[in-house]
Amino acid sequence: MPHTIHGLVPILATPFDASGALDVASLRRLTEFQLASGVDGVATFGMASEGFALTAAERREILAAVVAVVDGAVPVVAGVNGTSTVTAIEQAREAEALGATALMALPPYLVKPDARQLVDFYGDVAEAVDVEVMVQDAPGATGVAMAVGTIVELSKVERVTSVKVEAPPTAPKVGAVVDAVGDEEFAVLGGQNGQFCLEEYARGAAGTMPACEFPDLLAPVLTDWAAGRRADARAAFARLLPLVLFGLQPGIAWAVHKEVLVHRGLIDRATVRLPAKPLDAAEHQALLTILSDLGLTSGDR
Repeated sequence: MPHTIHGLVPILATPFDASGALDVASLRRLTEFQLASGVDGVATFGMASEGFALTAAERREILAAVVAVVDGAVPVVAGVNGTSTVTAIEQAREAEALGATALMALPPYLVKPDARQLVDFYGDVAEAVDVEVMVQDAPGATGVAMAVGTIVELSKVERVTSVKVEAPPTAPKVGAVVDAVGDEEFAVLGGQNGQFCLEEYARGAAGTMPACEFPDLLAPVLTDWAAGRRADARAAFARLLPLVLFGLQPGIAWAVHKEVLVHRGLIDRATVRLPAKPLDAAEHQALLTILSDLGLTSGDR
């Protein structure tokens, strides 16, 4: 099965209202903005989606809404974060039934699997569905390290078509995986909010999966890069980098993403769920300064 997930594939935030309940209207608006920005796909239930704080019923409602808005225009990637094979398969089958194009599966992480168990886990998940499976190599969040050799073994598993590398330093690992796999039908993508996306592309990455508040600004950068206008791409990305880095701060990243989305008029509230934290006054002011420098204000869409 060749991969269909490539290019710019933002991870959707999950909007909540003032009471903390799911805000589906804002989610639809946010998804429409991604499509208008020229993305190559959208993803949900990733790290930037607060997937750790969503109920099973909310996951169903979110994915159904996203699939309906996208309506086949681009692939829809659904995150799977079960802490065992059986729970991951349950999530995977439900996401497939709701219309996900592909699954982005974290390894089980409460009990750390060894390399053989990782291959067995992804093989079992992939065998349980008929859609593509992306390996999420995110040791900072999971504590599960994936050696390049292990990813090579995973690339041989039927329906495992891609990996999202979030193991710093990401660019060297992207390059090592691309070289070791040696198969253009297996895609290597970057994450980490796109922090090193240009370096990852230079090493052979097929795409990047950042948060969702700036796809309209990142898409032209990637277009310039693909067209060989590397100096233009680097200059435009350097201007965007302060916002990218601000959204990588542990504990408050989710609030950063949402505050930007509120200021851009894309969602109504910046509400986050425990254990994520809202921004304090100083952090909020620092973010406003960055947005001002970029000319990002409500109504700029």
